[in-house]
Amino acid sequence: MVYIGIDVGGTGIQIGVVDENGRILAKGDTPTMAGRPFEDIIRDMGNCMLNTINEGGFSTSDVAAIGVGVPGLADNQTGTVIFCTNLGWTNVPLRAELQKYLNKPVYIDNDATVAGFAESVCGVSAGCHSSVFMTLGTGVGGGIVIGGRPWSGFHGIGSEIGHIPMDMHGEPCSCGNYGCLERYTSATAIIRMGKQQLLQHPESLMHELCGGDVTKLNAKMVFDAAKEGDPVATKVFNRYADNLAQAIYTIIAFLDPEMIVLGGGVSKAGSFLLNAVRERLPRYLLFKTLPCPTIEIARLGPDAGIIGAAMLGRK
Repeated sequence: MVYIGIDVGGTGIQIGVVDENGRILAKGDTPTMAGRPFEDIIRDMGNCMLNTINEGGFSTSDVAAIGVGVPGLADNQTGTVIFCTNLGWTNVPLRAELQKYLNKPVYIDNDATVAGFAESVCGVSAGCHSSVFMTLGTGVGGGIVIGGRPWSGFHGIGSEIGHIPMDMHGEPCSCGNYGCLERYTSATAIIRMGKQQLLQHPESLMHELCGGDVTKLNAKMVFDAAKEGDPVATKVFNRYADNLAQAIYTIIAFLDPEMIVLGGGVSKAGSFLLNAVRERLPRYLLFKTLPCPTIEIARLGPDAGIIGAAMLGRK
């Protein structure tokens, strides 16, 4: 038997046929074209799913279940997407609509949760009893896996790591609160801090990397300048690494998982970021003589969404 994994994004929908070990056997995709009625988006999703199954040399009878990762909150009891900002969805009956195209069990969860689940099945955290996955991108998402199963909390909001408050009177967040973790540990945070420093220090290498246009500065430019030893960019990088180490400690103090996995665009900095965070983390630990979770970079990249969604059906 095989499993269908569907990774729903604001721009595109990625679909894969996946075996029980998390290996992708066939892939397909379709544009999301958000803003349309949800029936139209799910229709395209369903048709792409059927085409992917067929083009991969499988039949619908080979499919055991369907898993879907969405950038929002879902209720697996009802199969409803409760809230999905990127698509403008509220209380959308995703399971019922998708089963019109293929009548198989459908499981739905948050996209960061399924990505973290994928890493625990066949990625860097495979074999771990518990892990927390942090997606460091435009915002910060989280995925919690305990005992080999994804954990989204009793009400489905248990992995909203990005909105843990770090500074009650800090930077305003898009969620309406202040000082949320993602305002200090996301790519957006790196860009904000980089722009602030660049306006004060136009001699920084960051100025050259963005072509003299501060509005074009991105997180990679900040990190690249820091790698070259630029003192202004290094200041930004050090502050970011401190913020991330503090955020990781917050997770450790609350949950103490076996491993914390860093994913998303910022994690592409690899060992440059990883070494900095590992160096800083001990200073925040409460029990300094006891073992603490290992910190690693995610391995599966953009395929994690497909794999993790498919594995919802396996579990």
